[in-house]
Amino acid sequence: MEVIPPEIQAFAEKYTTPETDLLYRLHRETYLKVDQPHMLSGHVQGRFLAMVSQMLRPARILEIGTYTGYSAICLAQGLAENGLLHTIDVNEELEEISARYIEEAGLRQKIVQHIGKAAQVIPQLNEVFDLVFIDADKAGYGAYYDLVWEQLRPGGFILADNVLYHGEVVLPETEQSNNAKAMVRFVEKAVADGRAETLLLSLRDGVLLIRKK
Repeated sequence: MEVIPPEIQAFAEKYTTPETDLLYRLHRETYLKVDQPHMLSGHVQGRFLAMVSQMLRPARILEIGTYTGYSAICLAQGLAENGLLHTIDVNEELEEISARYIEEAGLRQKIVQHIGKAAQVIPQLNEVFDLVFIDADKAGYGAYYDLVWEQLRPGGFILADNVLYHGEVVLPETEQSNNAKAMVRFVEKAVADGRAETLLLSLRDGVLLIRKK
């Protein structure tokens, strides 16, 4: 099920600042060489992430799910002076691509890559985050939310990707995949949390914006 009709997506891309040459090449290489390339944030969502970061000017960002580094490069565009982005991925086979493009983008001193399970890495990070981007295994979203909450500053934001999960979340529960069911559980958990404010955006595959009160 398409969440956004292709012609609407094309219209949105037409009126969005184009990808940089580096991001275009990263996008293309991902689609040519990597499994499940649809996991890449891509043009419109990438610009959204960059603009959110540029508005917040965060000193510390946490990304859960590096993939090939597209979203990390976008998020890093808004970092404050001396700011730092920590990004975590369990797939060490993708580290070469992401590290290469991060280096080419001139962000090696701004982005710290961690290879391992996020549930094990996050407790080891002695940071207070202004912005967290969750784009990893869907069943883990609730646990990641709990793990990062105490490390998120008051007034800080969490962005959770794929919360519409290809539109499956509006199907009867018996027709939903396990990932779609996990997304429904996650958004219900966030909305029920009295410590948070939420806004679900129908951008691409759905982004839940969460603000810590």
